[in-house]
Amino acid sequence: MIPPVANPDPTDPILRVGGLTVSFATDRDPVTAIRDVSFDVNPGEILSIVGESGSGKTVSLLSILGLTDPRTTTTSGSVIFKGKRILELPDREMRRIRGREIALISQDPMTALTPVYTIGMQIAEQIRAHQSISRRGARKRAVELLGEVGLPNPSEMVDRFPHQLSGGMRQRAVIAMALSCNPALLVADEPTTALDVTVQAQVLDLLRRLRKDFGSSIILITHDMGVVGEMADRVLVMYAGRVVESGTAEQIFDDPWHPYTWGLLASIPPLRGPRPERLASISGTPPTPANLPPGCAFAPRCRFRFEPCSNPPPRYKDDGHTALCFIPPEDRPRLRATVLGGERSAA
Repeated sequence: MIPPVANPDPTDPILRVGGLTVSFATDRDPVTAIRDVSFDVNPGEILSIVGESGSGKTVSLLSILGLTDPRTTTTSGSVIFKGKRILELPDREMRRIRGREIALISQDPMTALTPVYTIGMQIAEQIRAHQSISRRGARKRAVELLGEVGLPNPSEMVDRFPHQLSGGMRQRAVIAMALSCNPALLVADEPTTALDVTVQAQVLDLLRRLRKDFGSSIILITHDMGVVGEMADRVLVMYAGRVVESGTAEQIFDDPWHPYTWGLLASIPPLRGPRPERLASISGTPPTPANLPPGCAFAPRCRFRFEPCSNPPPRYKDDGHTALCFIPPEDRPRLRATVLGGERSAA
């Protein structure tokens, strides 16, 4: 058994990730998909991770949970959950943590449920695996959870098979399963992708209630910057397997430092002012892990790149706000204004 960190303080971060690096075996050389990712999740905090598809958000969290194939994946770094180093735990011990203390809302509801069992049976199975409860009690709890996530007629839905539910209904069933044991940390990977706006609001309210009633921490992976602005306490911006900017939600929205973050924010339709003829977009496509450019990975797509960008960028830090970029602080407002306008550049 891996010994815990000595004398963990209850006010310390519930999850502490340091220098996480993940590589995958290929027919040629190993490919590093995640590079030196570090972050903390404090008790009761909602941390949102944003970035384009392929930026490494999901792989980072699956690696932390031990859900990558050890035969083809090499993971290094430090992951401490509640004072215990979980990267080194054997799978049997990790299974006791997954589902009960750390729960995952999978990105794809179509494949997250076993097709040959009813959704009620699958939810009840997880409850009974981690709690001392009768079959009848677990089934009753499954019905309650399905009702809480907005499924109609939960007493009937509990006996439905996954193929009898729409994609949005399956997503809600996956969310119900993740919430079944009131986890201390909930990892929500695009939890509202397949849901309409009404059900999305219900799910977000449910996540808030989980934090309020049980003090749960939440890692929220999403492409919806509106959800980030509404839910997140802190934000991590990932690009090409690295955290390129991090800070509080206020810092990221009011005073973003990295050109990639500027591009993400510029793509949001404005609520005020004249309607733009076309939404802004970031030119080009993200690089693959096997073909990263030298120096700054975002440089080929950055309109502000200059000679130093061919080297590894420094990490600026100030008051908990960090950015991996060569642009000096005094130049940020002027350059940002060309992307986002003067409103944010004055922050």
